[in-house]
Amino acid sequence: MTTVRRILHATDFSQASRPAFARALEWAKRGRAALLLVHVLPPVRPVLEDSYIPATMYRDVEAAADRRAEHELGALAARARKAGIRASVMVLHGAPFEQIVRAAQRQRAGLVVIGTHGRTGLSRFVMGSVAERVVTQAGCPVLTVPANASSRTVKAGR
Repeated sequence: MTTVRRILHATDFSQASRPAFARALEWAKRGRAALLLVHVLPPVRPVLEDSYIPATMYRDVEAAADRRAEHELGALAARARKAGIRASVMVLHGAPFEQIVRAAQRQRAGLVVIGTHGRTGLSRFVMGSVAERVVTQAGCPVLTVPANASSRTVKAGR
């Protein structure tokens, strides 16, 4: 069995991502792996097609989102470091599944840990599943952790 040296945990800071973070911490601690915490900010889209919104407002919104993401990731990294895990953070921009897959490849992650919201039916069809797309496109194993995960309910992909 190959030893995983770097684990990428992708988070959207929702309740659903918390069990995945806990699982990423477990795996990193058990395997003495570095933990890379990633959050992806999708592009800011105009609210109304017919309205004019100054470019500076878009930049301000993006800057505020970057600051919030860095703050949230910093808090997670601090928790990881307190547990004795080497942790770093990345805020990325673009389509979440694409950026997660690219980051895993560029950072040579041996494992991606990502939470699932558990959407089904129409909401899954409309919203899609970032986790599902990461599982199908990542070049390394992906551990998906359901929002209501207990210590036994985990699915692995790849």
